Amino acid sequence: MAQKVKLSTIAEALGLSTATVSLALRDSPLVAEVTRERIKAEAIASGYIYNRRAASLRTSKSGIVGVCVHDIMNPFFGEILIAIEHELDRHRQTFILSNHYDNLSKQRSFVDTMLQLGADGLILSPAIGTPASDLELAEGNSLPVVLIARTVEGSDAGSFRGDDSIGMAMLVRALIAEGHRSIAMVGGTSKTSTGRLREAGYLHALAEAGIEFRPEWRIAGPRGRHSGFDAAETFVRIAERPTAVCCFSDLVALGFMYGLSRAGLRPGIDVAVAGYDDIDEAAIATPPLTTVANGQKEVGRRAASALLARLGGTAFAETEELIVPELRMRQSSGFDWNARPDLK
Repeated sequence: MAQKVKLSTIAEALGLSTATVSLALRDSPLVAEVTRERIKAEAIASGYIYNRRAASLRTSKSGIVGVCVHDIMNPFFGEILIAIEHELDRHRQTFILSNHYDNLSKQRSFVDTMLQLGADGLILSPAIGTPASDLELAEGNSLPVVLIARTVEGSDAGSFRGDDSIGMAMLVRALIAEGHRSIAMVGGTSKTSTGRLREAGYLHALAEAGIEFRPEWRIAGPRGRHSGFDAAETFVRIAERPTAVCCFSDLVALGFMYGLSRAGLRPGIDVAVAGYDDIDEAAIATPPLTTVANGQKEVGRRAASALLARLGGTAFAETEELIVPELRMRQSSGFDWNARPDLK
């Protein structure tokens, strides 16, 4: 069996101290760049593998951050995760990723694993039903928690998300400005803070415009393409069908537009449709989707930065940070750029 390569092996080969080699492999600015590159090249050539467990014992830091969301297949979370990864990479932190699928037991199992591994922190989009006591347990065992996209009632854990209520109200106001007086909302659930806030924004904008809400306008539940597709069947059966629909997310809206087309209705012509999140696909959909940019990249960047700051001993300035949403008007809502040059 080949002998395991140690730091001292590299140090002896280059005529350097083990301390210098260790610093270089951690990209320390205390070692000149030319020397760092020499050491890294020798480490690769000799087959050296960094012993994270040993380093953890020396520094009380594992270099690992746990990230847990309910569905990494959702492009909304994909865009957040890219930003988190980029920020953690800059600080040589590795993250371990998990889906919890809104299964509280699966989430708890992941958090337990992070505690057992001695992870430095946790970035979490909490599962439905997450009690504040679960976050307190993690914090009490030296696992700092930062929340993204959702919040947990009764918890003072720092959170980063788009301003869902303001964003949805902005979207509904835009549909009203286009002349719509009957507007349905499809998707979302009151079981999540995101669902509650977006519905609140929807209802507020209707009331603000003097439009009386009708219960049949609210088709709750859908959170993905397939359920959005199915919701279109419910929508087309409404006796006095609304002229416009705002959806809980872009995924719901895309599925809903497929369902409308299957029913023989043309999105953006027969029914105005809008989504939420402005995922990459929204701009190239057919028709291009009116939506709200929810600041996914900023959510990921700020959440990772805040956690790193905490690990460095800096506390949060505030417990909740809201990213300002931005409206994206496109053809799915019947919007005509030529008729509104003021918005170009």
